Amino acid sequence: MPTLILVRHGRSTANGKAVLAGWTPGVALDERGAAQAAALPVRLRDIPLAAAVTSPLQRCRETLAPLLAARPELALHTDERIGECHYGDWSGRKLAELADDPLMAVVQQHPSAAVFPGGESMRAMQARAVEAVRDWNERMAREHGPEAVYLMCSHGDIIKSVVADALGLHLDLFQRIHADPCSVTAIRYTRLRPQLLRLGDTGDLTALIPPERPADGGSGDATVGGGAGAP
Repeated sequence: MPTLILVRHGRSTANGKAVLAGWTPGVALDERGAAQAAALPVRLRDIPLAAAVTSPLQRCRETLAPLLAARPELALHTDERIGECHYGDWSGRKLAELADDPLMAVVQQHPSAAVFPGGESMRAMQARAVEAVRDWNERMAREHGPEAVYLMCSHGDIIKSVVADALGLHLDLFQRIHADPCSVTAIRYTRLRPQLLRLGDTGDLTALIPPERPADGGSGDATVGGGAGAP
C-alpha cells in the first residue's frame, strides 16, 4: 500500500492569536505560516508525489500553493473528510476562555466521549479522517502502484487521530501525539500493518524517498534490526 505524507497547515492567524478556528471562514496563514509554506517545496523536493489531497479550508490551500506552483503537474484533490474538526459553538473562541469549560477536561483526558456543542464528536472526526485515508490509499495503489507516495494537507487533531489509528492507539491516547504547524508526518501502509516513519518532522525528509529495491525484498514489512536509514 502507499506511503502517506501528512502535512499540517502552516501557522495561521488563529494559531498566532490562540483562537480555536475550526471551520471559521477567512482564517489565513500568518507571516510565519507563509514562510513555512514557502519552504515546503524544498523539503519535499526529492519525494515523488503521485497526488496531493487537501482540506477545503483556506489555510491548507495556502500551505500547498507554493508546492503546487513548483510542481504544476501535481494533481490536487479536495476532501472534506480531512477538514478540521467541527468544533461548533467553540469555534472562534480563545483557548484561554475554553480552558475552564468542563468539556475541556473531557477533550484532554477522555476524547472518545467528547462531543462539541453544536458540532461533532471526536469519534466522528477520527472515523471520517481514517475512512478518507483508507479510500485514498486504495485509489493511489490502483492508479499509481503499491509504492506510490501521496500527500494530505490537514489539521492538527485530524493528523493526530490518523496517527493514533495507525499506531493502534485508542482515541483516548491521541492527546499524547503532537504535530507542529507545517510539520510532516509520514505513514507507510503495508499489507499487514501501518508503519509510522515520521511524526511532526520539521527537518530533512530525504529518508522518505522510496528505495529502488526495498531492503526487505519488497514485502514492505518492518526491517529486522532497524534498517540503515537514509543513504
